[in-house]
Amino acid sequence: MLDRLFQLSENRSSVRQEVIAGATTFLTMAYIIFVNPAMLADAGMDHGAVFVATCVAAFVGCMVMGLVANYPIALAPGMGLNAFFTYTVVLDMQHSWETALGAVFLSGVLFMLLSVLRVREWLMNAIPMSLRLGIAAGIGLFLALIGLKNAGIIVANQATLVGLGDVTSFSSVMAALSFVLIIALVSFGSRGAVMLSILVVTGLGLIFGDVQYAGLVSAPPSVAPTFAALDIMGALEVSMVAVVFAFLFVDLFDTSGTLVAVAQRGGMLDEQGRLPRANKAMLADSSATLAGAMLGTSTTTSYVESTAGVSAGGRTGLTAVVVGLLFLACLFISPLAGMVPAYATTGALVYVAILMMSGLIHVEWDDLTEAAPVVITAIMMPLTFSIAHGIAIGFITYAAVKLLSGRAKEISPAVAVLAILFTLKFAYL
Repeated sequence: MLDRLFQLSENRSSVRQEVIAGATTFLTMAYIIFVNPAMLADAGMDHGAVFVATCVAAFVGCMVMGLVANYPIALAPGMGLNAFFTYTVVLDMQHSWETALGAVFLSGVLFMLLSVLRVREWLMNAIPMSLRLGIAAGIGLFLALIGLKNAGIIVANQATLVGLGDVTSFSSVMAALSFVLIIALVSFGSRGAVMLSILVVTGLGLIFGDVQYAGLVSAPPSVAPTFAALDIMGALEVSMVAVVFAFLFVDLFDTSGTLVAVAQRGGMLDEQGRLPRANKAMLADSSATLAGAMLGTSTTTSYVESTAGVSAGGRTGLTAVVVGLLFLACLFISPLAGMVPAYATTGALVYVAILMMSGLIHVEWDDLTEAAPVVITAIMMPLTFSIAHGIAIGFITYAAVKLLSGRAKEISPAVAVLAILFTLKFAYL
């Protein structure tokens, strides 16, 4: 039955191979069940409810990806988008987390429409690669800043805006250890380096009395505090338009890039270098985002960590199904997730930042009209503490630089329209 459902023989795979690949992918991305609830809790959301929403949204995304698209690509609430949700939309812009969930839901609806109407490919081609690289790098820097701030390594300074905190404090030392441990484990080829680092540092917190033991296993917490709490009408306000599009663009770039990267690793692209059933894969992403918003979590997206499972032999959707089932099983370890201190996730955030900034190697540094918007986009995200502002300023910079350099033909209609809209937003909103 499994062979017929997932075409195992046709893809030269087996149930054992797919299960091993699924477990491998899960180990590389399971850190999200610790990081996501902690981050969204800063927005005032119930930690236990977000934990359940994280696991179930990942389960839904993986099952749709596996059963409908038949790809070994796993999904879960995305890093970067959860930080944007909490620290920009809720804490900086002063919107309620219910309104932020409404924005996530609307972005999921738009994502689904783009996939169904086959507009996604046109939109992706309309956005220049330089802006996509700058957005990814900026989100990485934003995540690193959040992680260092949460650990007390970076603090506010009246004279210089930011400064170095007490690096001899327990939280700072543990945060540094979490990062170094991840890099060391990854260099030795460990698949679960991030999750292992979080568990080790949390264990040290318990040993030194900085963390209170709350148990390891229990019945899943109630999802009632966040279930169907999204405020869609609030997300339809003019001030939320940029937020909805920020969620949409980041998810669109992230998912498209991940699908291509994983497919290339597994040899799944066709002769024209395109991904068959791409719209079905996008449907899995948008479906999981809608389910996550209803349950109470930020945008769910495809994880590039899926390449680990593909490298381990995963070739079909059975790999994704295995990942989804493992996320569902994690519902019973909520006490462990609740014990993880902020400094234990610092290493994970900085490590993800490194991965997201690695794409800068593809920037055309010899062409300043391409390189300048990349740098501006990347540095404005952490400096304004806003992914949305970074994206907006990046589009405006790209259009202005190309126009004044006599290269207006390189500005696509989509970029031109967005640059004008973002300019009007800063001028009048």
